[in-house]
Amino acid sequence: MIEIKPVEKIIATVECPSSKSYTNRALLIAALADGASIIRNPLFSDDTKYMHLALEQFGIQVKQEGHTFVILGTGGRLKCPYSEISIGLAGTTMRFLTTFAALSPGTTYLTGEQRMLERPISDLLDALNQMGVNVRSKKNNGCPPLEIPGGGILGGNINLAGNKSSQYLTSILLSAPYFKNDTTINVIGNLTSKSYADITLDIMKDFGVTVKNESYSRFLISAGQTYRATNYAVEADWSSASYFLAAAAITQGEVTLTGLNPDSVQGDAGFLDVLEQMGCIVERSPEKIVIKGNPLNGININMNSMPDIVQTLAVTALFAKGETSISGISNLKIKETDRIGALKHELSRLGACVETGNDFLKIRPGIYVPADIETYDDHRMAMSLALAGLKIPGIRIKNPNCVEKSFPDFFDRFKSMYE
Repeated sequence: MIEIKPVEKIIATVECPSSKSYTNRALLIAALADGASIIRNPLFSDDTKYMHLALEQFGIQVKQEGHTFVILGTGGRLKCPYSEISIGLAGTTMRFLTTFAALSPGTTYLTGEQRMLERPISDLLDALNQMGVNVRSKKNNGCPPLEIPGGGILGGNINLAGNKSSQYLTSILLSAPYFKNDTTINVIGNLTSKSYADITLDIMKDFGVTVKNESYSRFLISAGQTYRATNYAVEADWSSASYFLAAAAITQGEVTLTGLNPDSVQGDAGFLDVLEQMGCIVERSPEKIVIKGNPLNGININMNSMPDIVQTLAVTALFAKGETSISGISNLKIKETDRIGALKHELSRLGACVETGNDFLKIRPGIYVPADIETYDDHRMAMSLALAGLKIPGIRIKNPNCVEKSFPDFFDRFKSMYE
């Protein structure tokens, strides 16, 4: 358990860690490329560890050399895993490997820890079945563990539900160049978290593969394209940056962030605009982002393009004047925990007035009290609720090690801002 010490005003400079989203996509793409790729400045965390260990079971050589990964890709010629693959709580790893595994010659078994076995994946399984891959949920409940037959993927014209997770779409896109035929993915309904599809298309292009995107409702991928082995630098993570941006907002301080790409397609870069709406002052340049806190006002905002920032915004809203209403967040219920329910419970225990529904969260400030914060084994619950301790005495974070999923040294960097 870690106790957070209140601080009057934070004045700090922080270098942001690398992007988990880009690192895991780069690892899988480099595995499919023909030849050696170098991934510079990757994120080393639990999620990326599970990805690189899984790729090794498919016959991919992955070496960590200093601050780089060196991946010897096999051009889509994979080996059959010699044993069941456990991916812990790594959601992107589970989703991305579900399609990738069908490119191997034999049957792959994917499993994970308990919460992973409760996270639905049936929409992706339905799409793969449309392409001749008879993948199945071993418990017949639409969740892992999975049995994935190999032998390749036909491709073709498929329908994919888009309202629960963009990771299902990304899973198919990443492996689609190695399908036997051209592939058209028709997205049924409105695609959630479109910015993560943008990340996927961005990195695929950097490795030499193009995808036709028709207004996020149809994606066309030509067969016969191959990824080009690449020397690739992973950009910094805007999701991780959000905690330091919020720290400046909450304490009315000033934080300078370095290493971020101001032109990134990461949707979470939009958190700067959110904080400006609440009253902060933001200075942007290629070298650094400077945020200066001001008295905060509540806002009404749809966060569908920034789902991983919702918890950060919810805690920031504790210290704003008036109500903050957050909508477009129904997919938070199938994340590492039911994040809507978890936020309601923990923020209410602090003293906030919280109203929730299937797709929304409303927060009104209250009179705050100390609390030991449950993290639900969810890295973003731990990091976001730590922010509350900057203003509320007696905030202690249970199971702080859960941040190793995406930001292993978070609490060290967090404390360095004010110690």
